[in-house]
Amino acid sequence: MPKTNMKVAAVSDDRSMLDIFERLALAAGREVMRVFHAGCAVDRKSDASPVTEADRESEKIILSGLRAAFPDIPCVAEEEAAAGIMPTDLGEAFFLIDPLDGTKEFVNRRTDFTVNIALVRHGVPEVGVVFAPCTGRFFSGRPGSAEALEIDDDYQIIGRRPISVRAAASPLAVVASRSHNTPETEAYIRDLGAAEIVSVGSSLKFCLLASAEADVYPRFGRTMEWDTAAGDAVLRAAGGTTRTLDGKPLAYGKRDQADDEDFANPHFIASGRAGASPA
Repeated sequence: MPKTNMKVAAVSDDRSMLDIFERLALAAGREVMRVFHAGCAVDRKSDASPVTEADRESEKIILSGLRAAFPDIPCVAEEEAAAGIMPTDLGEAFFLIDPLDGTKEFVNRRTDFTVNIALVRHGVPEVGVVFAPCTGRFFSGRPGSAEALEIDDDYQIIGRRPISVRAAASPLAVVASRSHNTPETEAYIRDLGAAEIVSVGSSLKFCLLASAEADVYPRFGRTMEWDTAAGDAVLRAAGGTTRTLDGKPLAYGKRDQADDEDFANPHFIASGRAGASPA
């Protein structure tokens, strides 16, 4: 097949995959909101982090859909990983799923929690969706195209608009974690000088950069790859970057790490166009 045709096929495949991601995120988001309104017990995982029926049911919906549509692509999902269920070989491409990012927000009746689905190729998050079912904010991205989606009350997509990162504002708008702030984060923000602080939970932080609503997201606290992959995919599709503190792009599929567990991320700085550089 000529090289140009291969590129066209890849674009078409990514668009088709993104369509499936969007449908699964909407279905999972509907179930998350059913549990949110009904109320549920909060359990604790081995690391003491909270988990609910919403996490589990959302993950079932997403994994069932992905495995039916893409049986040859491995899935790494947060709740399966917590149960010790993990693919032995990730191959060149795999899915990362966080069925309810921001469980603490969910439990505390805040609105920032999200459903996250991403495809990682060769260590790079390339296709992803982030859906915040409580607020209706929905973002999607694939190489060269990032969009904000409009959702109606029946969980149907009724509009789309392209999004892209902005040139750095003055003062910088810095996105900080509501539930996981650290002294290192506060010091980094101080070093940036005058800055507007936007506090928001979950992977929406990446999406605020992607949609030109903020400039920099420093993360000096612990994250796992399923926490970041979908939002990172949207940000990169919108023209932004996510880099570790040594300036390298944040990589995915990290296993057998000498100083941390599988899929754990190092500290990183996500930014829009010329937003900021790693310290």
